[in-house]
Amino acid sequence: MDRIAFHRLIRGESRGPAAILARSALRIASAGYGLGVGLRNARFDRGRGVERAEVPVVAIGNITAGGTGKTPMVEYVCRRFREHGLRVAILSRGYGATEGLNDEGLVLDANLPDVPHFQDPDRVALARIAVEECESQVLVLDDGFQHRRLARDLDVVLLDALDPFGLGHLLPRGLLREPIGSLRRAGVVVLSRADLVSEGERSAIRSRAERAAGPLRWAEARHAPRDLLDAEGVAEPLDRIRGVPVVAFCGLGNPEGFRRTVLGLGADLVAFRAFPDHHPYDRSDVDDLRRWAGARGASLALTTQKDSVKLRLSDLGPVPLRAVRIGLELIGGAEELEGPLGRIAELAR
Repeated sequence: MDRIAFHRLIRGESRGPAAILARSALRIASAGYGLGVGLRNARFDRGRGVERAEVPVVAIGNITAGGTGKTPMVEYVCRRFREHGLRVAILSRGYGATEGLNDEGLVLDANLPDVPHFQDPDRVALARIAVEECESQVLVLDDGFQHRRLARDLDVVLLDALDPFGLGHLLPRGLLREPIGSLRRAGVVVLSRADLVSEGERSAIRSRAERAAGPLRWAEARHAPRDLLDAEGVAEPLDRIRGVPVVAFCGLGNPEGFRRTVLGLGADLVAFRAFPDHHPYDRSDVDDLRRWAGARGASLALTTQKDSVKLRLSDLGPVPLRAVRIGLELIGGAEELEGPLGRIAELAR
């Protein structure tokens, strides 16, 4: 079953006896998964198997499978530490990479050229390398909430306002990587894409999280478009696309967030396509995208920076292709995040 069909199934969009039976089987599998997660967390809660780095560690993570905006948050946190004059390194597993950096790593490398990025499943070993070889003073652990083997001084956990609780079920019946109550381990919870839902919805999300996990340090953020980039990294202003007929596509865990971003920029979105997260574009994909963009009468094609670093194209045939570069912007509770980051910066000096 491909990713799209799987998501249709767990969201209840697939109907009929076979779909009902499949969801029942997934619910049983979720119980086994939940038992495993509980046992694993209990072991780490007792400190078993946990190793501490020589410098402070900040982990950026989530409790759901899919995109919640971790990469913009990693960039935000690294920039804050660099403003304090600290040497920072990023540690990540490197999911989806065959050689070199994966797509998120390429984006971070482009946007943070002065921050080294290490990728390997063994992030304890990476921490030693970063400290010994780069003399890093603080480490930022990307997608690290579930990677509990490396001790951290602060966990920043993101919830996506468009789907904060992964359909309310653990994997594989839903998209939760661990129970909502696990948020009690978070130092700060940040509701990403908070600008795309109402104030009432934001309040309801926080209430549900705190019913499960107790009082939480809470901040809210949006993905703020910065500019448009071509394949060479040349930037253009965002107002270029206002009122212009565009097509847009992406390979993200949450493609709806990107679609709404494009609409929010005032573009005339004539067509939109979503690929699976971490999609490895090949020649046939590019040829298909060229036909698709050309047939829609668009003046411009838009994608994400995460997709652009893999495609490395500035046009799809006669249609120019640009990436919308995104930055994280806090819109509420900024002090709830900035305070702990400041304390980590003092600790790292």
